[in-house]
Amino acid sequence: MKINVLLVDDEAIDLEWLRRRVLAGGLNLQVAATANNGFNALKAMEQERIDLILSDIRMPIMSGIEFARKAKEINPHVKIIFISGHDDFEYAKEAIRISVSGYLLKPVEDQELYKMVGELCAEIERERDQDRTFAEALTLVNEELLLRWLNDISPEQVECHIRGFLDTLLKTGTAAALVEIDDLEWKTGAMAEDERRRQIHKVMDFVQHFSLEMKMGTFLVNHPTRFVLLSAVPETTFLEMLEELIRAVRQISPFSVTVGAGGFAYDGQQLRESYRQAQAALSAKWLVGKDRLIREAGVFSPESRFASKRTDEILERMLKAILHYDLVTIDDCLLELFYQGVPLAQKNDVYDLIIRITTKLHADLREMGENLYELLKWDSHQPVLLFQFETIHDIMSWLRRRFFELSELLYAKKQKQKRKLIRDIMQHVENNLEQKITLKEVAAFFDFTPNYLGYLFKEETGVHFSDYLNGLKTKRVCELLTDPTLKIYEIAEQMGYKNIIYFNRQFKQATGMTPGEYRKTQKI
Repeated sequence: MKINVLLVDDEAIDLEWLRRRVLAGGLNLQVAATANNGFNALKAMEQERIDLILSDIRMPIMSGIEFARKAKEINPHVKIIFISGHDDFEYAKEAIRISVSGYLLKPVEDQELYKMVGELCAEIERERDQDRTFAEALTLVNEELLLRWLNDISPEQVECHIRGFLDTLLKTGTAAALVEIDDLEWKTGAMAEDERRRQIHKVMDFVQHFSLEMKMGTFLVNHPTRFVLLSAVPETTFLEMLEELIRAVRQISPFSVTVGAGGFAYDGQQLRESYRQAQAALSAKWLVGKDRLIREAGVFSPESRFASKRTDEILERMLKAILHYDLVTIDDCLLELFYQGVPLAQKNDVYDLIIRITTKLHADLREMGENLYELLKWDSHQPVLLFQFETIHDIMSWLRRRFFELSELLYAKKQKQKRKLIRDIMQHVENNLEQKITLKEVAAFFDFTPNYLGYLFKEETGVHFSDYLNGLKTKRVCELLTDPTLKIYEIAEQMGYKNIIYFNRQFKQATGMTPGEYRKTQKI
């Protein structure tokens, strides 16, 4: 594999001269990119892995020293040679401080250039060989022994077999990370077993290839869907690489991955602690979400998570919100149940809470003649679905949709029932119009209180019950007044009016004329 070289100089002529000189040296290298300023050089480093940089030290906007400092942040292992026409001791001191590999003064002799570049190429090759030897040693050691040691399974017995490997691994510090494939049960549930294994291996192979290409460190398969990375890359760079890995998996696969990362370790005990930190961080996926890098996991205690009385109070508010189609309050109550106070750390705690929620709602709805499970068509597969969710956010999202659906169903059913009730009331009033009929009597007939029935009637029809009743009576009186055989006082008695004066006043108020005047207009 050729060594990638980046050349940086703000003078186009010097840059071309440097490119030709480097390529003429017969070394195992290739010019991966050239740049006329530090900003473009950094962009080139972000696009391709660079092993060696030859850069002018004095450049406008961003000096070579500043560029080198940023380049080391991107790739701490990159080798840098400064080339300058200024014999400035302060520059040399600063270059040494940031671990620059060499410093050449213009005009540079070919022999001097090739000697320094050749030595650095040899050093890069030695580092590559060491990495390859390290990976080969791991396969000989037996990955299972290392995993047993990390998981504290007979660590003393195992450690003697991997001591040399661990010493090499911990020489410059190592951090553990765990990579887990998300949503497998959900996304592969309907797949044939062969296809399921193929999809899992595709992600595993990609993660392994990515870690090798990026030189992230040692890759181990801890579980068919969970992988271990042990990396000696500096912390900032390692975390950036993990973020990039997460984005890359998302692009090549229908799955995402969640990564838990531990701290850096410099001895065996610290490395096992880093591994435990990575496990704890990954377990927090349940709380903080998937498809992301998690560095720390809080320790939550479910004890006294909810007093029974407190939970019941929230559920009563939520039931009321469900019945009134108040989606905002439903959401608020769910958030309060799942997140207020100490978060739920274990799936079992969440499932226990879900059982309490659904049992209480079902019991309360049964008292109202409704059935929660029938309304939501909550058949046998739904509980299995709940156990396939991997985060509390997934559970919350699913419950939110179902309770919104429940509220909408009950609201629609209630509206339908209300409309039927109002139609029945209207029919009852029309059938008994010629009797003395009042809101109190109608409410008693339909088993409501007068105030509530009056409220329902006004809400559904937009008019007060008394106005509706008087309107019907007036219409009926007008019909009777067209019959010349009926006396006006007989019509009044027939319509339940005992006082003829009151009858005349009510009719005139409704029509603008007395019953006699109205009869004359009909030309009877």
